[in-house]
Amino acid sequence: MSDVGISSIAGYLPRLRLSKKSVSQANAWLAPNLVGKGKGTRAMANWDEDSVTMSVEAIRRILGTNDDRSHVDSLFFASTTMPFSDRLNSGIIRAALTLEEQTECIDIASTLKSGTSALIQALDKVKSGNSKYSIVSAADKRKARAASPQELDFGDASVALSVDTDNLIAKYINSSSLSIDFIDHFRQPGEEFDYNWEERWIRDEGFLKIVPKAINDLFDKTDIDGSEIDHFIIPSVFPRVDQMIAKKCGIDPDKVVGNMALTVGNTGSAHSLLMLASVLERAKPGEKILVCSFGNGSDAILFETTDNIKNFKPHQTIENLIETGVEENNYLKYLTFNDLVKWEKGMRGEQDRKTALTTLYRHNDAIMGLVGGKCSKTGTIQYPASPISVSPNSPELNTQQPYKFAERKAKILSWSADYLSFSINPPNHYGVVDFEGGGRIMIDFTDIEKGEIDSGMEVKMVFRVKIVDDIRGFTRYFWKAIPV
Repeated sequence: MSDVGISSIAGYLPRLRLSKKSVSQANAWLAPNLVGKGKGTRAMANWDEDSVTMSVEAIRRILGTNDDRSHVDSLFFASTTMPFSDRLNSGIIRAALTLEEQTECIDIASTLKSGTSALIQALDKVKSGNSKYSIVSAADKRKARAASPQELDFGDASVALSVDTDNLIAKYINSSSLSIDFIDHFRQPGEEFDYNWEERWIRDEGFLKIVPKAINDLFDKTDIDGSEIDHFIIPSVFPRVDQMIAKKCGIDPDKVVGNMALTVGNTGSAHSLLMLASVLERAKPGEKILVCSFGNGSDAILFETTDNIKNFKPHQTIENLIETGVEENNYLKYLTFNDLVKWEKGMRGEQDRKTALTTLYRHNDAIMGLVGGKCSKTGTIQYPASPISVSPNSPELNTQQPYKFAERKAKILSWSADYLSFSINPPNHYGVVDFEGGGRIMIDFTDIEKGEIDSGMEVKMVFRVKIVDDIRGFTRYFWKAIPV
């Protein structure tokens, strides 16, 4: 039987890094005990990002710019902050990526170990022959109450990886899973925030007893011991817990992987795999990597890097993602972006944002996948596609073939920065972009501040939240442009 494992992996961090010092200082009058946690930054999603949009971006970094994505036959999406409780969230991702309708889509939720659990499911699926190429993505954008430790500990991010039998960079050895109803936190339907239990209990009875049991079960299966581990991954917001677990399991504490607490924060279900991505970017052939997670039990997965790891060059390394982040010192912006304060939106914000679900379905490729048309006779490219070609000298009928814009290079033709129209992050930037090879779209710009945009600037497309219908609880998605 062929080896199964990881053939590619990529992470995504939002552009902004919230200064923890700005948070702790703003709340020092109320929670002086948190001042000591005000060091470093945490990844902060834009208002138009959520776990779905971040996962789309991470997966795009694996799939590249190739229009043909028919090789993807299954997609696993893991998150504790899925935008929809009753809608296939991975189906939204499939549509945005223009994967085939036959792609099996699976949502895995309700526990912080859902990312590693999704990975185990994908590995088993490919190993059994029921899938040839699976994608696993995990993402979280967790809310926390103001002046809480979680506000400083959490971070927003996503990660994606491909599970395959060819060109592996990390070979799957074995795994162990424990499902234990140990409640360190919980959140019922309709609640915005987690209810958290006492930290010492979580550390001593949870992490220090449950995770070592999962690791030792895995060691028994594989007949190896802790001394053979080259990289040990276990996310935790508690200082030195990872070192303590390593010692209990016979793993050299120097092999513990840094958890990015002072740069990214803990990104929930994505964090184990995000740390794995950072390891694989610098690993050498023949190294054993132990990936663990904690949440209503524990997962432990063992990989061994192959010779292909020497040629692995990710789209953007985790280190580079951290270095290129933009520090945000405006704590109120964070609160506003996460709908944690009530603010005056003005009369222009008083609009019915109801989405016509019939229209969304009929034009799903155009709206979700940014698919236009190309005339088979004249070569004219347009968005949206229509029965009549826009070619001025040859308005052909019914000659257009699907044409995907999302991965095409583009430049700004014209733009506006509008303070009059409603925007969660004013001014409202929008304009017209011209695509390389043809095609023109009027579109919103995002991930920019005032004065950072100009005509002729090269941009790329990103999948984002267009608007949220607060009355009906529906999130509408579309594509936007950001500077390259």
